[in-house]
This record gives sequence, structure tokens and C-alpha cells, in this order.
Amino acid sequence: MKRRATGLLALAVVVFVTARVLEAQYPWLGWVRATAEASLVGGLADWFAVTALFRHPLGLPIPHTAIVATRKERIGRILGNFVQNHFLSRDVIAANLRAVHPAERAARWLADPDNSRRIAQQVASGLAKTLEALPDEDVQALVRQVVSARLRATRVAPALGKTLAVVLAGNRQEELLKVAARFAAEAVLDNRELIRERVRTESPWWVPGVVDDEIYRRIIDAVERLLRDMGTDPTHPLRAAFDDAIRDFIERLQHSPEVIARAEAMKEDWLADASVTELSARLWETIRHAIVSYATRADAAAPGPLERGLSEFGKALLANPGLLAEMDDLVIDLTASVVEKYRHEIGDLIAHTVAGWDPEATSRRFELAVGRDLQFVRINGTIVGGLVGLAIYAITRFWP
Repeated sequence: MKRRATGLLALAVVVFVTARVLEAQYPWLGWVRATAEASLVGGLADWFAVTALFRHPLGLPIPHTAIVATRKERIGRILGNFVQNHFLSRDVIAANLRAVHPAERAARWLADPDNSRRIAQQVASGLAKTLEALPDEDVQALVRQVVSARLRATRVAPALGKTLAVVLAGNRQEELLKVAARFAAEAVLDNRELIRERVRTESPWWVPGVVDDEIYRRIIDAVERLLRDMGTDPTHPLRAAFDDAIRDFIERLQHSPEVIARAEAMKEDWLADASVTELSARLWETIRHAIVSYATRADAAAPGPLERGLSEFGKALLANPGLLAEMDDLVIDLTASVVEKYRHEIGDLIAHTVAGWDPEATSRRFELAVGRDLQFVRINGTIVGGLVGLAIYAITRFWP
């Protein structure tokens, strides 16, 4: 573009010189000479203006030239203020983020099985590498320490009592009693011969076998009838006794100092046993093996639980517009707050970066960015200058 603008200016010089030389012989060339002269003036003026932005014209230190190089600190401050005021304001950030619906786009991306698989593999791979790098003995000791500390911080008896109270709420102990009665009846049925043999063994030698068989049958009938009545009769005395025993057991688990202390002592004995160390080692090995296996499985394998969970989570978000809107508000508010808090630092960063540039390099960067359009200014100045010169020459020729 520089060569084109300069070539047009050189053409104006050639035309001007030629017309000037031949004007005496051909008077009509006065029009051409005036046009070329004005084009030459306009082109030179615009060349000076454009060049003065980036360097000293002809290397002469003319005041107010090489503006970009000598004013780069001021340009950097202006650019930094412009960016922070017009691009990093809360309103601008919020409007642009709201237009792209970040929560919906993220959920749609996450719902894609390929993307959820990629995330799951990256997470599992990173975690697997971390676990493989950790020393087994130290990690096992840490796992044991964490498990032991957690168990010591939790009182076993009250926790068990609360769990049973929740599980058996609404008279669910009746279902437990029915199940227990059924299991007991099945156990009696499956062990008839054992009971018969036990009765014969415990009976005196002088008792006839017929009597033993009768005792056995009565015992079996009584037990089966008792279990059947307990399972079918809601008002059976043993059911009431069972309910009272369950409630008393739950109450003592939660509030009896003796039961709580006995449970804590049993817990401490168990924690002091060597089996806890073995359990910690097995727990650590199981966790590590599961994560490493998940991370190293083939890409074509069926989706694992982690990637299925991520994909389903994305689909669930897409099906909940209200939650997406809340997430958009959260993301927009968080992003806008962070940008607003640090936008002055961003503006200062721009200003300091521009100020630290080499003057010649700064001029070169700006010229490469906008210099092409500025060369059109030179071309337009040459052409428009010629037209204005032609108009002025015409006015002077025909003005009375």
C-alpha cells in the first residue's frame, strides 16, 4: 500500500513536470498542471501526516511527529482505561454472558456422552497417577488414622439407637417380627431330625422311644403353633413383649450410660486389634485398584458410573429451566464481580505492557495494525487534492 500511494504521488510529479514544461506550447495543459500540482500538494501533506504518526518524516526531529513512539505511555493508559470502562464493566459482562446462556451450554456439552466420557477419563487418569505416586505404607497409615479418628469421634450406641429408631418407625418392628418368625419356623422345619435326636439323647435311658417321639412331636407342634400365632395375631402377648423389648433396647442404646460405655469399650478394643490395620490396607488397595482399573479401561468399554452420572446430571439440568436460570445468575454475578474487582488491574496491565514496549517496535505494531488504511488516506489526499486544484483553477479562469 505504501508503494501504491507513493507511486500515485510520483505519477502526479511526472504529470506536473511534463505539463509545466509543455504548457507554453499547449495552453490547455494548464488544466492538467493545476490538477497535478494540487494532487502533489495533497499527497505530500497526507504523507507527512501519516508518517508523523509513526516516525519523524525524513528523519527530521520535527515537533509533534513520531507520535506513537513518543506518546506510547499515554496511549497505553488511554487504551487501558478504554478497555476497563467499555469492555470490563459489570453491565457489559452481564449482558454478554446472559446472551450466551452459559449454564445451558455447559449442561448440553456435559450431557453429550463423548464429553462426559472425556471428563471422567481425565479425572480418573489424574487421580490414578496421583494414587500410584503415593507410598503405600504412608497412605495406609493415613487411612487407618482417618478411619480410627472418625470412629472414635462417633459414639456407636447412640448412632445405632437413632438408626434403629428411624428404621423401625411406624411399627416396622412388626415386619421384623414376621420375618424372624418365618425364619424360626423354617429353621425348626429344617432341623426336625436334629431336634428328635437331641430329645432322645437328653431323655433317661429307661424312657421308652415311643415317649421320646411323643415329646418330640409336642415340642415341634408347640413351637410351630407359637410362631404361627405370633405371625398372624396382632394382639399376641409375645408381640407386645417384643415391641417393648425393642423400644427398651433403642432407648438404652441412646441414653443408658452403661450401655454407651460398654459399646465404646468394645469399639476401642476393636480399634486396637490388628484387624483394623489389615482392613485399612485392604480398603486402600481396593480404592486404588478400582480407580486405576477405571482409568486404564479401553475407550470402547461400556460407559462407567462416573461418566453416566455426569451425562445424566447434564440431562437433568437441561430439563430444569428454573435451575439453569439460577445457575446463569450465579455465574454472571460471580464473573462480573471478579472482573469488576480486578478490571483496574487489567487496565494497568495494558498500560504497563504498552509502556514497556520498544518505541520502534510499538510504532511498527501500530503501523501494521492500521497502516494499510492510512495509506488509503494518502491516495485519497492525492486524488481529492487534484480535484480541488482543478476546481480552483476553473474558478480562477472563468470568474469575471
